[in-house]
Amino acid sequence: VQLQASGGGLAQSGGSLRLSCAASGFTLDPYRIGWFRQAPGKEREVISCISDSDDNAYYADSVKGRFTISRDNAKNTVYLQMNSLKPEDTAVYYCNAYSDYEDYWGQGTLVTVSS
Repeated sequence: VQLQASGGGLAQSGGSLRLSCAASGFTLDPYRIGWFRQAPGKEREVISCISDSDDNAYYADSVKGRFTISRDNAKNTVYLQMNSLKPEDTAVYYCNAYSDYEDYWGQGTLVTVSS
């Protein structure tokens, strides 16, 4: 059972990146998925979540209008499209699959945004 986050890297301010969160050993379909990030010296914060059933999405104010979460159950993958990146988006990004009974975390992927 594993979640693999990928897609991080270096981007310029105003640029875009797409993060992927792929599951192996289990299917993501029945799980809610969250993307979190942790910047240096700061606590981990939730930035976006997507429901398991009707694809309702939540976005933190800091990313609303710039980031889009989506899921492709056929590919067992959840995505985070990040547009209009800002230097303050620099952080390690984590994905989390959770239900009432289980909770899985992927390893982080580093996003660095240069000004």
